[in-house]
This record gives sequence, structure tokens and C-alpha cells, in this order.
Amino acid sequence: MVLCQGGEAAAVPAVSGKEPEVLLSREDGAGTGQPCLCPAPGMEAAGAEERRVCGCCSGLSWPRCCKAPGTKKKAACPGLGLFYTVLSAFLFSVASLFLKKIEDVHSVEVSAFRCVFQMAFVLPGLIYYKTGFLGPKGKRIFLFFRGVLGSSAMILLYYAFQVMPLADATVITFSSPVFTSLLAWIFLKEKYSIWDLLFTLFAITGVVLIARPPFLFGSNVTGIEGSYTDHLKGTIAAVTSTVSAASTFVILRKVGKSVHYFLSIWYYAVIGLIGCVIALFVMNEWRLPYCGKDRVLLVLIGLLGLGGQIFLTKALQIEKAGPVAIMKTMDVVFAFILQILFLNHLPTWWTVGGALCVVASSSGTAIRKWRQSLKKAKENEI
Repeated sequence: MVLCQGGEAAAVPAVSGKEPEVLLSREDGAGTGQPCLCPAPGMEAAGAEERRVCGCCSGLSWPRCCKAPGTKKKAACPGLGLFYTVLSAFLFSVASLFLKKIEDVHSVEVSAFRCVFQMAFVLPGLIYYKTGFLGPKGKRIFLFFRGVLGSSAMILLYYAFQVMPLADATVITFSSPVFTSLLAWIFLKEKYSIWDLLFTLFAITGVVLIARPPFLFGSNVTGIEGSYTDHLKGTIAAVTSTVSAASTFVILRKVGKSVHYFLSIWYYAVIGLIGCVIALFVMNEWRLPYCGKDRVLLVLIGLLGLGGQIFLTKALQIEKAGPVAIMKTMDVVFAFILQILFLNHLPTWWTVGGALCVVASSSGTAIRKWRQSLKKAKENEI
């Protein structure tokens, strides 16, 4: 039997092995709020043998209005979430390539322009959802640190992109899930197993292979852009960016769903813009690009970064986090391809080895978290 109250269905848990009932809520205002009964599959309704119609669901026939109990709704387009993830990875990678192509603009100024685009996108959403601009009183301190750490991660990552090979910086950032697990264990008391420790060691090994410190690899380091000093600075900036991003994830996990995600992005953009403007005036680096090409690239970086975030968000809305995290490894693939095609810089075997270590580490972490979530969901169903 199906219990109907309108257009939206919610499954009622099965009892004693019986098929679950489907609860439907009426939203068209035509009903009185009282439940009505629809004929379930296999049951005959008086006078409706030829054409079974559910009167509470717009008069459509049974298979089209109230889905049979226990059946799952098919996805509109299987794999759409993974496609969105790949598209997001491509947009982020192209934005990174354009950042490498900019010649006379400091990474902090690029970050400031990115924050402006974020604010322009989020502001209408804040007004529409009426979330306010400060958030709940008890959560404002967390939102503040989320903004500081998130914007710092962006600035440091942009600096790393400018002073070291594109693929190297991209690979280092992929160790973020490993550091997230470690920080969640320290600050949120989440479980940290021997597997997490193994993945952490893999990620650190990958970073070392990319950085190639002289005390391990000698003073003759090949396959880097510019001087080794810049390469080392970029590596430190990329690692610090990764840890800051991991700290941001821990804060967001702490806040949970009590704060709208638009408000979280708003803090990130506003605090980032303020910090960038102050830093630019202190460093005396604030200036518009002299070349029209650089101005176009700045706009494209903002648009591509925004598009990448939108598609990644949509992917997480319709696909499980585990497959999305694994598919995001396409960031590394695109970074290697773009670096070879447009920057004429072949990655060294050290970089390839480091990439394999980091990608294996982040993928292992994602798969493990995914399996844990599936196991927990099954336990909750029982």
C-alpha cells in the first residue's frame, strides 16, 4: 500500500521484511492534508482494472506518478557527475596555464582579481537565500579562520604556479586529502589508522621526489624552471598551501551544515581581497598589467576558476565524494599535458615518480573514506 499526500515521495523503512511504503506530500494545495491511499502494484482497485489512476498525483497512471515501492529512481544521465569533475579539472588546469603565461602581474594581484569574481558570484546568492553577511554568532570565528586559511592557500598556490613547473605544483596540492585526515585526527579526534599513516608517508615521499633537496640529491639538480632557490620557494609555498587547504576542510567539517556554503565562500572572498590589497600596498606591487594580453588572461583566470568551482560543486551534488575525489586526479594529467604542449617543459622521472606517489596516496585515502561511508550507510539502514 502507498500512503500519498501529494507530489514528493519519501520512503518509509521496511518492517519485518515487508516492502517499504512510499509517503507522498501534496504541494499543489488541492488536498486537505489527510493521507489518501493509492493502489500498489499487483492490487486491483475497484472499477480501475483497465486504467489504474492515482488521484493524488496529477491523475497520471500508476507507474508514472508513484514509483513502485522498493524501486530506485534511475539517474537522468549516468556518469554526469564524473563528467562535471573532469570538466572542472580541465578548467582549473587551463586557469593555471594562463597564470604561467602572465608576465607582469604578481600572484597576490591575481588572487585579488579572483576574489572579486568570487564576490560578484556569491553576492546575489546571499541576497536570494537571505543568509546575511556575518553568519551565526557562534560560527563567525570559524568562518573568519576559514577565510584566512582559504585565501592564504590560494595566494601561495598561485605563487607556486609562477615560480615552479606547473605539474610539480599541481601534484603537491594533491596531497591535501592526506593532510586533511591527519589534521582531522588531531583537532576533531577522528579515527586515524595505520592505512592513513601509510598514505601520509607516500605523500611526503612524493613531495620529496619533486622538491629534490640538495642534502639528499646533491647540488646538481636538473629539470627545474629557473634557479633552484625559486624551485625550493615554490615547493614550500605549495606545501603550505596544501596544509592551509586541509585546515580549511577541517574547519568546514567542524561547522557542518549549520552555515550556508555561499556564506563560507563569501568570507573566503572578502577576507582574501582585503588581505591581498594590504599585501600589495605593503610590497608596492599594485598595478594594472601593461599588456592587454595580461588583462585578458586575468579575466579568463577569474572566469575559469569560477567555472571550475561551479562544476565541482555540481559534481558533488549528484555523485558520491569518493568517485569525484578519484576522478579529480585528472588535474595532474591535464597539468602534465598542458606543460608539455604549451610550456615546452618535459617533466623529469623524479616528477613522474613523485606524481605516482601522491596520486596513489590521495586516491587510496579517497577510496578508504568512500568505503567507510558506504559501510556506515548500510549500518544505519539496518
